[in-house]
Amino acid sequence: MTAKPAIAIIYASVHHGNTRKLAETLAAELSADLFSVDEAKAIRAEQYDLIGLGSGVYFGRHHESLRSLVNSWHQQHFVFLFSTAGLPFLRWFQHASLRRCVSRKRCQVVAEFCCQGWDTVGPLWLMGGINRRHPNTKDLDRAKEFAKRLKASFSAS
Repeated sequence: MTAKPAIAIIYASVHHGNTRKLAETLAAELSADLFSVDEAKAIRAEQYDLIGLGSGVYFGRHHESLRSLVNSWHQQHFVFLFSTAGLPFLRWFQHASLRRCVSRKRCQVVAEFCCQGWDTVGPLWLMGGINRRHPNTKDLDRAKEFAKRLKASFSAS
């Protein structure tokens, strides 16, 4: 019988709790340990087989605290990236900065997920932001499906 992979999810959720909701959903589906970025500074990352890294997207990239955390790593890891964003269809570009940071540490990105999140950054706050009620149930259901596929593919490898 194969041992269940140890999974950690590390997130930064700064403004509206969008990413915290997403991280909690992913953690529940993956039976993962859940850590804020600040809590993650105290863990031994090498004890995990897979690490999820996520935040809201701020001016086209993940929160700086995630990149700083990854830069402190001394071991290679399997990683998946996730985010909430005002414009999630730009995920490939929005994840690029963190993806490069992870790659520089010779870690392997195995999957990525992004869904809508309430975005009031910059001038958007003047009009109440965009995606006000996101992530919603449909977004979180998509996250659960993503997690199921990720767990199946990672367990199979």
